[in-house]
Amino acid sequence: MKLSEHKDLKTAITELPVKEKDKLLLRLVAKDKVLTEHLHYKLLEDETDLEDRKERIKADVDEQIAELKKLNAKEALVKVRKMITSVNHFYKVTKDPVGEVELKLFILNAIPFDYKKSIFGYRDFMMLFSIYYIKTVAVTINKFKKLHEDLQFDLSEDLNYLLLKIYSSKLAGAAEASNLPKEIS
Repeated sequence: MKLSEHKDLKTAITELPVKEKDKLLLRLVAKDKVLTEHLHYKLLEDETDLEDRKERIKADVDEQIAELKKLNAKEALVKVRKMITSVNHFYKVTKDPVGEVELKLFILNAIPFDYKKSIFGYRDFMMLFSIYYIKTVAVTINKFKKLHEDLQFDLSEDLNYLLLKIYSSKLAGAAEASNLPKEIS
């Protein structure tokens, strides 16, 4: 049941006494972990905490990158998805689009492309890895384009490095097929 479908319920909620509204709000917030973390960030944290969150994600990625080189494509895909998911969670909590693009570029630039092939199984996980990687880059480029042009200028070097890395690797064919630009100006 959506609140927008019940206008009289919305009116009744706004007419509740403040104490009762507070109690209901706290119960609702407690049921949603992301909302709780978002409220904590918004109400109790500041700019230095935002930088700390970014640095924690970067440190975690740095630890995992060394391990990625030893994995096969299937295991690497799982790890990379977790890294990108951590950035998505970061965005849900902080609502910081610049940090999201910055962190995704950091991760995508750090990820190696060569993995051991699994001889067991019928799926080509390197192909699945390539598809996921290219789609993530495309989404990141779209988010990059929505940023203010000054912020785009600050991040364009990292993005162009990423595109150069892709087009000078075995992912070039998949990137071209996905109409990924060769350079952002």
